[in-house]
Amino acid sequence: MEQFEIVVALLLAGALLAALARRIGAPYPALLALAGTLGAVVPGLPEVALDPELALALFVAPALLDAAFDASPRDLRDNLLPVGGLAVVAVLLTTGAVAVVARWLVPEMPWAAAIALGAVVAPPDASAAAAVLRQVRPPHRILVILEGESLFNDATALLVFRLAVAAAATGTFSPWEALPTLALTCGGGAVLGIALARLYMRATRWLLDDLSVTIVVQFLATFAVWLLAEALHLSAIITVVAYAMQIARLAPVRTGARHRIASYAVWEVAVFVLNALAFILIGLQLRGILARLDGDAWEAAAFAGAACLTVLAARFAWVMGYNTAVRWKNRRFGASTRRPMLLPTWQGGVIISWCGMRGIVTLAAGLALPEGFPFRDLILLTAFCVVLVTLCAQGLTLRWLLGRLGLEDDGSVEREVELARAETARAALTAVAEAPPDAAAALLRREYEARLLPSGEEGARLAALQGAAVGAQRRCLDALRSGGRIGDDAFHQMEEEIDLLELTADPRLRPGGAA
Repeated sequence: MEQFEIVVALLLAGALLAALARRIGAPYPALLALAGTLGAVVPGLPEVALDPELALALFVAPALLDAAFDASPRDLRDNLLPVGGLAVVAVLLTTGAVAVVARWLVPEMPWAAAIALGAVVAPPDASAAAAVLRQVRPPHRILVILEGESLFNDATALLVFRLAVAAAATGTFSPWEALPTLALTCGGGAVLGIALARLYMRATRWLLDDLSVTIVVQFLATFAVWLLAEALHLSAIITVVAYAMQIARLAPVRTGARHRIASYAVWEVAVFVLNALAFILIGLQLRGILARLDGDAWEAAAFAGAACLTVLAARFAWVMGYNTAVRWKNRRFGASTRRPMLLPTWQGGVIISWCGMRGIVTLAAGLALPEGFPFRDLILLTAFCVVLVTLCAQGLTLRWLLGRLGLEDDGSVEREVELARAETARAALTAVAEAPPDAAAALLRREYEARLLPSGEEGARLAALQGAAVGAQRRCLDALRSGGRIGDDAFHQMEEEIDLLELTADPRLRPGGAA
């Protein structure tokens, strides 16, 4: 009971810190990392152990599916080289650099343990960077590259991680034998993910009317996909990414607004809670780690500091080297792109280099190390230090750096939103035109014609009127309930109708402009 009360209190603290992070424009994982650090120094907190085999499935699978569901395959194809370079080359470069530095500082550390450490700290968590960048609206291409990296770098890092853990257990490792295995696990994972997505959509058709059951099944299916991939010795990361991206293509036409809104809200909360729990659990384990290190704590801190510097330097070396080569190629031979987009600049390279914050995957991989693994405590401490340093040093300065470099949104998403708004309104008008010409059809026709108004004075006036109408309805509904003229059942049903009116109104009435 005591541990439960502590976790509840720490989750409350995490929620308050997340609210504070949004107010100051910082990524909330940065403040959660600071809160997790307190778990190692606050007296009276217990040390909590987590089953290593549970860590990756519990913390990574839902967060990964949530990110992959929103990914754009079109934009990923357009940026395949930079995303692939970050997801594969940069991860392998970082893994190797950290392993070499680790062996140099601690010669008695086996190569398998050093490579495992490198794989643990190699993959950045772009969701932390995106949380800040979306507030200041940088060029869309930078967000695409960072979010694409976060989907696939985990696969590279965790495959190397598992190979290193297996090598530590068996004492043997052959890279030439591992290459076909890597190809099979990635390719097989992609095929399995797509097949499972199609099977899921067929098997859950009859659940569409039950909202609560549907959301529970979504979570259970996510864990089932991960566990099945693990059982078949395929890449669970690639499987979940392929599964989520296929679901995102199949689900929208079959899911109503009410179900979709509720599902998105639940997933957002669940991912936040899992992030908070990961930082809490690592913090509660730090006390025991520091106690076991005893007099070697300063040496361990120096080791972790060297790993942090190596991680930062390796990313800068790859990103700026690639960026320089691409800019030279564009100047010499010209740039060829499938559609208009922002070309690489040195300012964009600096921002992508600085967006190397580590997060939940690094923590979960550290927790997943089996008990008795060589130098497990040192690796776990180093992983947390890398997460803490990168989230605080980079996450808390990212907004300032973006302002100094003068990078601004290129408006590409807004132009596509305007196109989609106009085309969908025209499609609706075509459908309405086929109806009998009565008063209801005329009213609906005028509503969709209004959506074709440009984002000028008339468009702003429409948005303001819609906002005023929705606000008046809410105040009237509240007065009806307060006066006892309607009960809570009627209130909540009517509240849902007004919510849907607000959601289907012109997006320009929302704070911040067009959605």
